[in-house]
Amino acid sequence: MNKQISVVIPVYNEEEVLESLFQRLFPAMDELKSTYEVIFINDGSKDKSLEILTKVHSKYPDKTVIIDFNKNYGQHMAIMAGFEQSSGEIVVTMDADLQNYPEDIGLLIDQVEQGHDVVGGVRVNRQDKKWRLLVSKLHNSLRLKLTGIDMVDEGCMLRAYTKDIVKQVIATEENSTFLPALAHSFAANPTDIDVRHAAREEGTSSYNLYKLIRYNFDFFANFSKAPLEFFTMLGLAVSTISFILFLYLIIQRFMHGPDAEGVFTLFALTFFFIGIVLMGLGIVGEYIGRIYEEVRKRPRFIIKKILK
Repeated sequence: MNKQISVVIPVYNEEEVLESLFQRLFPAMDELKSTYEVIFINDGSKDKSLEILTKVHSKYPDKTVIIDFNKNYGQHMAIMAGFEQSSGEIVVTMDADLQNYPEDIGLLIDQVEQGHDVVGGVRVNRQDKKWRLLVSKLHNSLRLKLTGIDMVDEGCMLRAYTKDIVKQVIATEENSTFLPALAHSFAANPTDIDVRHAAREEGTSSYNLYKLIRYNFDFFANFSKAPLEFFTMLGLAVSTISFILFLYLIIQRFMHGPDAEGVFTLFALTFFFIGIVLMGLGIVGEYIGRIYEEVRKRPRFIIKKILK
């Protein structure tokens, strides 16, 4: 039977916080007076998360769906699997770490019922570390300039989508993507609302500095050609400057004869240009890698079992 609301929650090594999540999530959903389902995706957890999820399914068999991956595929592929299994007219996503408040889900539902097809949460008084706040601020600024996707707080996973938006996201069948931005690109009437944000009380975040850097590469490679266009323009500029420098050296040779002065400067310039070329090749490689992933048509994820 179709539900009115589906809540999709990816889980990766969250055994320490799951019981607290259950104690707050189900009462919050019951207060909405709507039929609902909560879809938990075990994204290759190595702790007791699956065991705990299995128990909650036994307790709430009509309200929970458990998807168990054979290994870790990442947060966005987990959410994609949850989208594919969802039956709700409204689909809400949130993290399992309780940094988002389950009690705020109703705020998002209200906005959807007012006619918005995508509702994004904006974290008020974020409780993250300062370096993460700085990275997030820089990324948000670059994202708007390079992709034109106007999301106030893309890192907040407390979001709501209409069923039509979810269907469009599923239909893309992309192997590497960022779901909030993808859904936002399909939206006709998106909006953002303030939601509360709490410090993580248990466990540790799976996003370290390296993963955040990788995330930024993935995001821009999936939603913008700006990095490629930048290196095209840079290549034209460097070629023009190199041609002018070549003419200058030829003129100098005819006017003053062979001269060894400035050799080390030329070496420095050469190494600088080689560095630019290698960086450009790396960016091209990022795009080619994504093309390679798409054309292989391998499964985006493998599900071991589903408890319904």
